[in-house]
Formats: sequence, C-alpha cells, structure tokens
Amino acid sequence: MPFKRNTPKPLQAPVKKPETEDGDEEDSKKSSKGTPELLRGFRDILPEEQGRWNLIRDTSRALAEAYSFDRIDLPILERSDLFLRSIGKATDIVEKEMYVFTDPSNRSVALRPEATASVARAYIEHGMVERTQPVKLWYEGPMFRHDRPQAGRYRQLHQVGFEVLGGNESIIDAQLILIAKKIFEELGLNVEVQINSIGTPDCRQAYLTELVAYFRQFRSKLSEDDKRRLQKNPLRLLDSKEPETIELLKEAPQILDWLDEKSKEHFMKVLEFLDEVEIPYVLNSHLVRGLDYYTHTVFEFVLAGDEGEKAQNALCGGGRYDGLIELLGGRPTAACGFALGIERTARALADKGINPPSIPVPNVFFAQLGDAARRVGLRLFEEFRKAHIPIAEAAGKNALKGQLEVANKLGVQLTLILGQKEVLDGTIIIRDMESGAQETIDAKKVVSVIERKLQKDSGVKPEGFSPVSES
Repeated sequence: MPFKRNTPKPLQAPVKKPETEDGDEEDSKKSSKGTPELLRGFRDILPEEQGRWNLIRDTSRALAEAYSFDRIDLPILERSDLFLRSIGKATDIVEKEMYVFTDPSNRSVALRPEATASVARAYIEHGMVERTQPVKLWYEGPMFRHDRPQAGRYRQLHQVGFEVLGGNESIIDAQLILIAKKIFEELGLNVEVQINSIGTPDCRQAYLTELVAYFRQFRSKLSEDDKRRLQKNPLRLLDSKEPETIELLKEAPQILDWLDEKSKEHFMKVLEFLDEVEIPYVLNSHLVRGLDYYTHTVFEFVLAGDEGEKAQNALCGGGRYDGLIELLGGRPTAACGFALGIERTARALADKGINPPSIPVPNVFFAQLGDAARRVGLRLFEEFRKAHIPIAEAAGKNALKGQLEVANKLGVQLTLILGQKEVLDGTIIIRDMESGAQETIDAKKVVSVIERKLQKDSGVKPEGFSPVSES
C-alpha cells in the first residue's frame, strides 16, 4: 500500500521562540570572517578515533549478515509530519529537539531525529508488505537532535539500528535483544539488559489514569519539567531524573500490574526465550522509551557494574512498535527493533582502553629515493595491495634518513629501499629493521620474498594473504 501523502492533512511543527543555551548565543555572534569553528554540540571524528568506530560498524554489520538482515540507507531529510505523527507531539524530541525548517518548495521538513519512523515510511512506500514476512532491515548513520550537549551526547549523533517488521511473535523481541547483547560481547563491553512491558495503548491508558491520580497529590513537589510531563505525557515521569520524583516513584503504581492477559503472555514468553539463551536481565518497572509509538516490550542496555554507575547512560535501546505502520497509513503490522548509540559505545570502548587501529597495521615500509624510484614504486605498491600485504610509505620525504625515521615510528619489521642504482639494476634492498641486516634481491620477486619472510617470522600467513606468482 503506497504511503498516503495527501491524507491526513500534514501536521505542523510546533512554533516556538528559538532558545539559546550556554554557548549557543556566542556561536551566533561569532564573525564569519574569523577562523571557522564547529557549531556547539557537533564534533569531528578524528583519525585516531576511527578504529573504535570501525570496530562498532564492522561488528554490527557482521551480526546483521549472520542473522539475515538486509541493509537499508535512509534519507537524512524527511517531511516533518512523519516524525510528528510517529514520535508524538508531546515528546521532548518533537517539542524541543527537532531541527525543523521550511525548504525552498515551502514544505516543512526535518533532519531525522531517529530512524525507525523512516524505516516504517519506507516499508509502506515501497510495498514491503508484499515481501516474505518478517522483513529484517538494518541501518547506520547520523541523527540530529537539538539537545543540551553533554558528555557522550551530541546534536549530531550516530546510530546503528536493527528493525524487524511484519512479525508479532515474542521470539523476535528476544532475538533482537540477543543480537544487541552479542554486539557488545564481541566489542568487549560488559552490559546489563533492563527490560519492561508497557502493554497496549488500551491497558496503558487505564494505568495512566492511576499514575496521574497518584502524582497529582504530590504536584507541589514536582519540578517544572515533571509538571509539564504530568500534564502532557505522564508516562515519561517513570524515567524522570529528578530526585524528588524518583523517591515518589517507589510508591507509584506499576505498569506491570495493569497489563492485559495478552500483554502479560507476550512478555512472559520474551523472558522465557531470554532464559533459554542464558541472557540475564533486570526487570525495570520504570523503564519507558521517549517515543509514543512503543508497545509491549521495551528494553535498554547499560554498562554493568561500576562502569554503569559512572556512565548512567543507555548505550542501546529499543522495543516493540506494533501500531506505527498503521498510524502512518499502512496495514496493521507488528514490528520491533533497537538502535545502538555509536558515540556512547565508542566512549565506553575508549574508557576500557580498547583502541584498534583505524587501518591495517603495516609490516613493511617502502623508502623511495628520487623520481625514477617513485615511478617504479607506484607499480610495486599496487602489487603489494593486490597481495593484501599492508605497506606504508612517506612519498613526501626525500631523504632516506627521514623515511627510515617514519619506518621506526611505525614499528615495521621490514623496509624496502629503492634508489636510482636499484632502478637501473632491476633490484631492491630489503632491510631488517630490528637487526639492521640488508639484502639485495630481484625487484620482480620482491612481493613473493616478503610474503615468505612475513610468514616465516609470524608462523602464519599475513592477514588477507594471497599468493603471488614470481613469474
């Protein structure tokens, strides 16, 4: 069924006076003639950080492929009413955090604050309901929220997400939790799964009536933000960070007591599946998600033990959203998914001292002296690339001494030296960087000779080893 673009009438983004926070006003006053600087809440991901980011992406992709998830790439810019209808007008994201503007075609558009709504839109618009169900998709990319910048939280954030659309069985919830747990395990992070059920909209409404009645008697003790939540989105009181509200929650009604039988049965089966695959979990009756489309199972992953107490931030969160596709104009379709925050996860890896190289660590350095050597070097470099042997060079340096200093800093085992004499002779020098010993060999055989030396020194074939003929 195609996505209904004309009905219902598109909602308008809330009109509010622009807010400035510490630092934002200064940003707006900076002269465009000065040295350009980052906007507040945005950051550059530098080369020394890329190893951790690659590890997160590669691990996620490997798990996605192992569990037969197809990749989907989604646009960064969407019609703003997509998020207003799906996330909810009373949520913090829509009220305060969305980047909304009018484009040259006079349409209200938004930088995506999250990707599940976009996945749901794509599912409807491309007729994925006609595919074999459930449809399993994963994505990776930036999201945008004008949130208050703080440690591990930025206005451009990056997520990896997994979504399963077209299946209402409890095993789907459990499998998604299992996949997320495996991602963190393979990254080397010790995490704790917190889980809850918020039931269906019907049983949740009965619970909210009791919750509001409970908190109204303590309204004078609530912060201004929590008073607003009590009025507009009382479920968000459950994950309030205000000390007074947290204390009041100890005696507040619990949503698990208000679930209907079908919701209880679904949730109990999820827990049974988790028990079967020996994934420990913590029942958190105050766990909710900040988006209106969630139903039934909701879950989060936080760092376990002392690390979790220090961070106090979820690395990953998700749950079931059985009503979202229908809300956006599609057929009733059950769905479930999660998103992992790359920034927070990368920070957790850094805190543990996990810092893999951003590119393959070279075993060989190639020193080239003079233009003739550089011309030959271009061809030889390509031969090493085809053989999957990581090799480094410093083509911008002319002196041999400077190039050898770079080789020493890289810690390579072997350095190839090619000068004008070697070019004329058709030879090349191999230098052992530990012993300083050198030998001169036929340049045509250098790749195969290096392969044998590396294999002999390590006892195993180099990573990505691919035999190269000497002929």
